[in-house]
Order: sequence, then C-alpha cells, then structure tokens
Amino acid sequence: MGSEDQSFALTLDCKSLGLKKKVFTRLRFYWHDTLSGSNPTSVTVFKYPQNSTEAYAFGFENIFDNPITQGPEPSSKLLGRSQGFYFAASKGPMSLFSAMNVVFTEGKYNGSTITILGRNPITSGTIRELPVIGGNGVLRFAIGYAQISTYWFDNATKDAIVEYNVYVKHYGHKALDDV
Repeated sequence: MGSEDQSFALTLDCKSLGLKKKVFTRLRFYWHDTLSGSNPTSVTVFKYPQNSTEAYAFGFENIFDNPITQGPEPSSKLLGRSQGFYFAASKGPMSLFSAMNVVFTEGKYNGSTITILGRNPITSGTIRELPVIGGNGVLRFAIGYAQISTYWFDNATKDAIVEYNVYVKHYGHKALDDV
C-alpha cells in the first residue's frame, strides 16, 4: 500500500497542542432543578410504573437544562447551565444515575465545560460524590470529582437546589489564559 503512514496512534507533546502544566481548580456553584411552574427547566419524560405513587419510582427519567448560579438564591449571578438527564437506577434505597454537561458562560470559564457522570445516592448522607470525567476550553482534560449536597428540596413540587463543590485537575491552555 504506498508509503503513507499507517499508524493510528501517535505520541504527542502536550506543548504542541498548546497545553501548559496541569492545574488544580475548585469550582462552587448551585444547580436549580425546577419541575414546577409554567417554565420548568427539568421535565419528566418517563415515569414508571405508571400507577406508582412514589415521586422517584425505579425507572423514571428527567431531562434538564438547569441554571447554575453563584449563590443558592435563584436570583444569584448566573454562571451557566447544566444540561443532561437523571433517572432512578436503583430498586433499593433511592439512587439516581446522572449525566450532565456544565456549560459555563461567565468570566474566565466562559465557553468551557465539565462533564459529570455517575451514581447519586440521594438518600444516603448529606454529601454525595460523583466523578468528573472530562472538560474542554479552560477546563480541557478535566478529571476529578464533585461533592454535592441538597441545599433545598420541596417535596410537593420536587424542585431542588443542590450545591456543587467540584475539584478537578486539568491543563491550562495558552490561547485561553487571557480570557
């Protein structure tokens, strides 16, 4: 077959990609999951079993495009949006499986994202931990964890505000450092 390179994998130097040294960052924000009212940011797309009286019966699924803010008040400074889904993945004590992209729209992190994916045992303890499995922009190659705790929950509407403390290692990026 010709002289073209048939290699599918190359070892690259991080500097050739514009990546600088690894950085450790803590991000703190509040996630507003609103199912009630005329303009919900989270909607139930599947509720199972149909005759269940439990709010979070095994198998239900919600899709969301929730605001994230600097403080717990809904009127607090908007930092971005969290887009994804969660569903009840346990028949035992309530546990959700969550997948979300946190899209920052403010300051140095504007246009950057992190991806949080994992099990959220919402009834076990006050602080739960989910893995951060990636990121882009200023948070490129992010890996770490999010400690989350319910700040407020309305049992009637199922609306919630959740505090996120996210700890990630990522590469700084020369082109984004001056943002």
